[in-house]
Amino acid sequence: MSHHNTAFHQLLKPVSRHEFESLAKIHHSGQKLRSATRWDQFIGMFISQVSDRQSLRDIHANLEAQRHKLYHLGAKPIARSTLARLNEKQPAELYQGLFGKLLARCKNTPGKHKFRFKNPLYSLDASAIDLALNLFPWAAHRDDTANVKLSVGLNHGTLIPEFVALSDGNENDMIEGRKFDFPKGSIV
Repeated sequence: MSHHNTAFHQLLKPVSRHEFESLAKIHHSGQKLRSATRWDQFIGMFISQVSDRQSLRDIHANLEAQRHKLYHLGAKPIARSTLARLNEKQPAELYQGLFGKLLARCKNTPGKHKFRFKNPLYSLDASAIDLALNLFPWAAHRDDTANVKLSVGLNHGTLIPEFVALSDGNENDMIEGRKFDFPKGSIV
């Protein structure tokens, strides 16, 4: 049943289906699900996020078009009304628990780079995120543009961002970087 040659399979590889199902049992509310599972919901929302779908109708049409690929991910297409009901009625704690398990697993996985340092190595990055000026006038960067700045401190030992800050787009990159509390002896 499972094919290991798809991009979605590779993206889903860190997610253990067994762990997901046990979390789904713990974080279920209401009556038993008949026509769809939480895994179907997860795969549907995952694919819609990756493919930048904007509405339930768009998500449903995309899932129907990808029906043969869903089978290999262990899912099936999900009706618009069912997806809307699951998104509205089922608690989001399932995904919080899943994130916690994935984060713990990633923290225990060392980076795959060849170089090693005696002290922890961090990289700083600050990226401007463009916003629509008419929707976000508080983020005016110049007369015709608006943006905010996302600053990230990446730990190279685990390849997980440990520091994240959102600030004014006009702010210098190093202002937020100096606010991060790096461990003593770190190389930045």
